[in-house]
Amino acid sequence: MSQRYGLIAGNGRFPLLALETARREGHEVVVIAIENEASLELSSLTGSLHWVNIGQLGKLIDILKREQISEVMMTGQVKHVSLFSGITPDWRLVKLLASLKEKNTAALIGGIQKVLREEGIELVDSTRLLKPLLAPEGVLTRRKPTKDEEADIRYGRRLASLLATADIGQSVAISEKACVAAEAMEGTDAMLRRAATLVNGKPLRLVKASRGRAHLLFDVPVAGLTTIETMIETNTTALAVDSGRTLLLDKDEMLDRADRAEIAIVGYPPLELEAA
Repeated sequence: MSQRYGLIAGNGRFPLLALETARREGHEVVVIAIENEASLELSSLTGSLHWVNIGQLGKLIDILKREQISEVMMTGQVKHVSLFSGITPDWRLVKLLASLKEKNTAALIGGIQKVLREEGIELVDSTRLLKPLLAPEGVLTRRKPTKDEEADIRYGRRLASLLATADIGQSVAISEKACVAAEAMEGTDAMLRRAATLVNGKPLRLVKASRGRAHLLFDVPVAGLTTIETMIETNTTALAVDSGRTLLLDKDEMLDRADRAEIAIVGYPPLELEAA
């Protein structure tokens, strides 16, 4: 049955794929695109597109109410550094920021969720339109990890889970059971490139983890073709992700590229859901 959604679009392929799916399924989607983040391609996928800058919480709410949207999903990322560079918040965002004890992603989005709910607008599962792209459990590529890769992944999963739960980042780069680099505001690709400068050509393993929470409203871990190309560039030979909680964008093409590069990709149950 067709539905009507609001979609807040950040950067990357996530918003585009969500819109393509919505159009195929006959859903009506009102898009609110974040300036300097969202792709201009969005205009070809929807007849209802509004642009806001990252500081315009009031304008976002006004658009959603004017369009009579009661459910909205967040898709794509907004670079964390954008929150600290040249943002001019409107009065709604100033008021929200002043009320927060911490300025991390979880606190900020949680605050936005509360403000939207007060206006009769519910933030919903950001992967609602892309469930088939969530990573399944098990080895996803032709090649499974070697014993050395498995050892690095086991070590890296504990670290990545702690990092994600602390709302610092979602990824770590591991080599020879040592954490070479941890992701912060720079993002996964930049972290891998930084790690590659520190290991003198030794292979890296990339481990991504999801936040320790039940919902998928925001900050869902994402990997895609760009991730694979960066892994090839940085001699990163294996990728571990949380199954059911990580989006693999352009999944078939991504796995095919990984196979051709002999990269191993594995989906593991999230650590918080595993038996002790």
